Amino acid sequence: MPETSAPRLLGPAEVRELATRLGIRPTKQRGQNFVIDANTVRRIVREAGVAQDEVVVEVGPGLGSLTLALLEAGAEVTAIEVDPLLAQALPATIETYAPGHAGRLRVVPADALSVAEVPGPPPQALVANLPYNVSVPVLLHLMALLPSLRHGLVMVQAEVADRLAARPGSKTYGVPSAKAAWFADVRRAGAIGRTVFWPAPNVDSGLVAWTRREPPTDRVTRQQVFAVIDAAFAQRRKVLRGALRSLAGGSEEAEAALRSAGIDPLTRGEALGIDEFVAIAIALDERPGAGESA
Repeated sequence: MPETSAPRLLGPAEVRELATRLGIRPTKQRGQNFVIDANTVRRIVREAGVAQDEVVVEVGPGLGSLTLALLEAGAEVTAIEVDPLLAQALPATIETYAPGHAGRLRVVPADALSVAEVPGPPPQALVANLPYNVSVPVLLHLMALLPSLRHGLVMVQAEVADRLAARPGSKTYGVPSAKAAWFADVRRAGAIGRTVFWPAPNVDSGLVAWTRREPPTDRVTRQQVFAVIDAAFAQRRKVLRGALRSLAGGSEEAEAALRSAGIDPLTRGEALGIDEFVAIAIALDERPGAGESA
C-alpha cells in the first residue's frame, strides 16, 4: 500500500475487535468511552479547524478513533495516554489503519493531569475526547503548561461544556468558566449523542472550542487571580465583601480592595468576568502592607 494512502477510520466492528484483541474492558474509573462513529471524529477535527502539518496534542486517544481522523487531516499528533496497554498498542493500530502515517504520531504514556512536559515540536492545537471525570483540570493544566497552543476543541460532558462556555451572570457560570477565560475565548461548538460511543455513557456530551488570547494582565500572576476566583465561588451566595475576607485579611480590607477595583462590595462572584477578577487581584496586591507577612 503506498505511503500516501488515506487512513481508514474505525467503526463499531473495528473498535470492538481491537478491544477484544487487547483484552480491554472500558472502565468508568478512567472515563473510557470509545467513539465508534467515523462521522463524529471527522466532525470534531473539522470543528477544531486542524490545519495540514499542524502539531496537535490529543489526550486519551484510547483505541485511536480520533487519532486516525487527525492524521487524515494531515496533522502531527502527540497522544497522551494514561493506560499503559492502550499507549503501547496505539502505534501498531496506526500502522495498520494508516500505513505510512506512523511517523506523524508520538505517544506519551503519562497522566495528562500531571505531565510536566510534552516531547516533540511545540503543539499548536489541543483536540481530545477528554475523560469526563477530570476534563476541566486536564484542560486548564495543559493550557497553562503549553503556551504554544493557539486553539482547540474538546469533547466533554454536556454539563461541563455549558460551564466552560458560560458567561457572567448565567446559572452555569463558575470557577471553570472564569479560569478558562484567563487563557482563551471559549464557546460551545455543538452536541454529541450517546450512541456514537461504546459503551454508551449515561450522560450527554458537548463540544467546546476555544481560541487562545493573551493573558489579561502582567501586573499579577495567574495564581493570584485564580485565588480570587476560588474564594469568590467558595460560597456561591456570599457577597464578595464576605467571600474575600480571608484572602484580604478581613472584611474591611476586602471592601477597600473591591472599591479600589471599582466593584461594589455587595456584588457576588457570579456577576464578574475575568477582567474584574484581575482588577481585584491587582487591588489586593497593591494594598498597603500586602505581602509583608509572607
